[in-house]
Amino acid sequence: MINTAKVQGFKINLLKYEEALNFVKTSLDNGENIQIVTINPEFIEAAKKNPDFANVLKYAELVVPDGVGIKLALKFKGINQEQIRGVDFAQSLIELADKNGYKLALVGAKPEVNTKLVEILSEKYPNLNIVYSHDGYFENEDVIIEEIKKSGANLVFTALGAPKQEFFNDKLKVSLQGVASIGLGGTFDVMAGCVKLAPPIYRKLGLEWLYRTIKQPERFKRIFPTLPLFLFHSIIEALGSKD
Repeated sequence: MINTAKVQGFKINLLKYEEALNFVKTSLDNGENIQIVTINPEFIEAAKKNPDFANVLKYAELVVPDGVGIKLALKFKGINQEQIRGVDFAQSLIELADKNGYKLALVGAKPEVNTKLVEILSEKYPNLNIVYSHDGYFENEDVIIEEIKKSGANLVFTALGAPKQEFFNDKLKVSLQGVASIGLGGTFDVMAGCVKLAPPIYRKLGLEWLYRTIKQPERFKRIFPTLPLFLFHSIIEALGSKD
């Protein structure tokens, strides 16, 4: 049983990076269905306004703290949980798939990004079994899910943006058997080399969001006021729990 904590009513699994990775491996080896959510403050603020999204987060089997805001919210409560970045976790899962023969499906991003990612991964990992790939531009989810089913994929990466990718993965979980899925947002762009990864100093300080906002100013409206509001609510919550 994985330990959990609540941040503004939403569960976060408390575990080390390797423990999270082992959880996925065990689930795949046992043919279990799991949905992995890389949660950040934007997810929580969106889920507060969307009960269906909140329900998906509630029943996800593994919810890891991707955003530094989640790490801070837990720290306000006296919980020292390491940040598990989606881009790093995806890389580890690819290495796990390469080593253990898991069948990988890549769904999402622009057509050219998806194609580039398949090329890069196939070149870097000759033994990696990519059995299915499709860009994020499709109208009928059921067709894509059926194609994933036919491919035999048991590890599915989706980069459709939140909450679309989480709804898709939830649907995947109830439609297929023995599949681990994870929503990865803009990670395909980073892994395909189309978007530069934040320099080490930004990553060390947990400021990847700032680097990405500098590089992509259009993200500013998404981050603000969501992040400050989230941190404010987290501080209030933490102070209330000490009463």
